[in-house]
Amino acid sequence: MSAQPNPEVPFAADFRAIEQAMFGEIPLARAMGLRVRSHDDDSLILTAPLAPNINDKGCAFGGSLVSALTLSGWGLIFLRLRKAGMHCDIFVQDSQVRYLLPVWDDFDASAKMAEGESWDNFIVTLKSRGRARLCTECAVTLADGKPACTVQARFAVIARR
Repeated sequence: MSAQPNPEVPFAADFRAIEQAMFGEIPLARAMGLRVRSHDDDSLILTAPLAPNINDKGCAFGGSLVSALTLSGWGLIFLRLRKAGMHCDIFVQDSQVRYLLPVWDDFDASAKMAEGESWDNFIVTLKSRGRARLCTECAVTLADGKPACTVQARFAVIARR
């Protein structure tokens, strides 16, 4: 685990890094056609085409929705760790999913840190203990702004030795 943060990495390099990590280590991400739409220090948005994620009713498969949302949370943490110059294993520890409305089109899966969480506390704990947990709030939102699916997930992160 490197204690020194990396210098700012250009935005496009972050896109490539997260997509390479997802596609290289999580084959499902490639099969789903996931791509990074945008990110900043506090959020990540992945986008997915409907076609490879469709169910027998013609809308998005629930498993694809929850997978995209879980990967958005995983990716958000991956990017923050990258910015901090840390190499860690990221595991989803537990999650709660709510399917609220069907999704009939390509969709975006967004993730942000859950209320009450702190990146600074997370990084300090990870550096001092070699492990830490962080909760995320993730959502697929329809064009009219209504949430279609939400996931609250807790991730466990362990520093690589």
